[in-house]
Amino acid sequence: MDKANVFADLADDCADLDQILTDLGPEDWTRSTPAPGWQVRHQVAHLCAVFRMAAVAASDAPSFQALMAQLGDDFDANVTAALSRYLDTGAAALRGRWREEWTDTVEALAAVPEGQTVPWLVRPLPAPVLAAAGMMELFGHGQDIADALRIRRNPTDRIRHVVGFAVQTWEFGYLSRNLTPPQRGFRYELTAPSDALWVYGPEDAELITGPAVDLCLLATRRRHRDDLALTAVGADADRWLDIAQAYRGPAGPGRQPGQFGPPAATTGGRSHTADGQP
Repeated sequence: MDKANVFADLADDCADLDQILTDLGPEDWTRSTPAPGWQVRHQVAHLCAVFRMAAVAASDAPSFQALMAQLGDDFDANVTAALSRYLDTGAAALRGRWREEWTDTVEALAAVPEGQTVPWLVRPLPAPVLAAAGMMELFGHGQDIADALRIRRNPTDRIRHVVGFAVQTWEFGYLSRNLTPPQRGFRYELTAPSDALWVYGPEDAELITGPAVDLCLLATRRRHRDDLALTAVGADADRWLDIAQAYRGPAGPGRQPGQFGPPAATTGGRSHTADGQP
């Protein structure tokens, strides 16, 4: 995991989403996203809930454990309950809560002493790794928001933290489906947005290559592998491209091949569809 500047990069990613939310009209908050049943406001509420958990975990471990003890065995029910505390307010209040939650989380994670772990859902994590997990959540749910609004995002090399997290959690796709992972992971040779080459894994492992942003889209299950420029050398690596995910929990149906049309045309800092509607 690349720990350099992860907290600053997390803050920048949060600020980017905050800027998108600033520009939204009332009708934008209720636009449907690719996640069935979820509107833009649900995506933001989910991010609020996840970031609040991270802030509590980093700043008050006993309170986090008490929060986890309240969760039941029904994953969907837990998610619904977490969203409800944010959805009962209007759009302006929700955007304000988002800004409050992410700023508190960045501050809390950055204050964790180096080498100290933070309690989390599956196991304790170092604060930089939890920050990278937050960037993974932002990448995935931010993509849903961008798709709903027909905004074309311009990823930066900050996604190296999302890539590192996806590589570190390569087994999650197997575990979420009750499958046995291969004996070892893979080698990744990925092209960064800056055209730099990012390499992970041993030289003699089965190989996955392609754009780094495509790996992020795959591992967050925001695009089907058929719509991405990723290639695999080896049967296990090819299978991984079918089931990759960088989060624990139900895999869900994912996205379908060809579900998303050609990207919107960019005008200024924001993209629009051909008819000029955001």
